[in-house]
Amino acid sequence: MFVTWKIGKDKRLRGCIGTFSAMRLHSGLREYAITSALRDSRFSPITRDEIQRLTVSVSILQGFEEARGYLDWTLGIHGIRIEFYNERGSKRTATYLPQVATEQGWDQTQTIDSLLRKGGYRAQITPETRRSIKLTRYTSQECQMSYNEYRDLLEKQSHYHGQLCKMQC
Repeated sequence: MFVTWKIGKDKRLRGCIGTFSAMRLHSGLREYAITSALRDSRFSPITRDEIQRLTVSVSILQGFEEARGYLDWTLGIHGIRIEFYNERGSKRTATYLPQVATEQGWDQTQTIDSLLRKGGYRAQITPETRRSIKLTRYTSQECQMSYNEYRDLLEKQSHYHGQLCKMQC
């Protein structure tokens, strides 16, 4: 599960954190909604003033398959998780959800290179570097909601609850 926050009409990334571990949806959603909003080290914590301009999406990851190589995945269909050794010999990992590459306009090689950098690889990226990674591909089910959609939903639920109380009384 991954929770992604975006802000504004251009939907700039504002936070995205998740896990590859299986967990209960309700508790995982609560934990990662807060963590991605307040603790993504790439961003300052989301502020109260930003809430009305936010969109949140939840991606449920599924269908994990070890790829036969770094190009054995499909843009816009698969998310990818790579494992590699950095220039110091430390094992590192990084992931992109299925929509990231197409949103950025990247091809597969650009996506791999960006993911290596995201994961902390600082040396020159060569074809040998790319071939040495272990790639796992996956798909995801994503749902999203803007703050305004959330408010509308709460209003409808409140109205429905009010109608229900009138019928019961």
